[in-house]
Amino acid sequence: MTRSHPVRVRPRTDGDPVPDVMGMRLAHRAMLRDANRLPDLAERLAAGTCDARRADAVARYVRDFADSVHHHHSVEDEVLWPVLAASAGPHVDLTELSDDHAALDPALARLRTTADAFRARPGEDTATALAVELAELRDTLTEHIGDEEASVFPVIERHVSVADWAAVEARIRKRAKLSFEAPRVLAVASDAERAAIEADGGLALRVLLAVLVPPFRRRERAVFGA
Repeated sequence: MTRSHPVRVRPRTDGDPVPDVMGMRLAHRAMLRDANRLPDLAERLAAGTCDARRADAVARYVRDFADSVHHHHSVEDEVLWPVLAASAGPHVDLTELSDDHAALDPALARLRTTADAFRARPGEDTATALAVELAELRDTLTEHIGDEEASVFPVIERHVSVADWAAVEARIRKRAKLSFEAPRVLAVASDAERAAIEADGGLALRVLLAVLVPPFRRRERAVFGA
């Protein structure tokens, strides 16, 4: 739910630079990549065998994915939506998107519970249940993200100042689990997008990615296979 306390912004005016929404677009792309590949993984596990070690790796990844989705929509509600409302006023209606966010929380709670059941007793039944929960989340996220990008991105670019957008992104990054988010975003970035990310982050970001990416890639192999 959008918070009601006032937010001080300087709305963008004609001629001002346009905010770059690449970071949010990449976050969505990374989310949808996992939303699509995790149900397929669970279906394969239901049709085969899965030892306790892999079941633990899969369940932990699913839990981190659920937490990532929760983080994303929570910071939109608490950080981005108030800035949009203050910047765009009557030009934006966030009611349906906020309602979608509210419906996500119980779905994510069910997914975590199902992942824990699969970890405790890996087998066809628990893997199938996990596949069902993941498929439902995939369908929900695909529709929601499509609606959000179509309705919110133009509002950001038209009404939010570069300074206010930078402040939003900084607050989002501060609350993110970078060891999970950064490698996933990098994996879905084009060469041009990756170059822009590294140019903006400089040496510190390149060092951080060099530390975070290799262990995450090993984690992916443990979850999804070689």
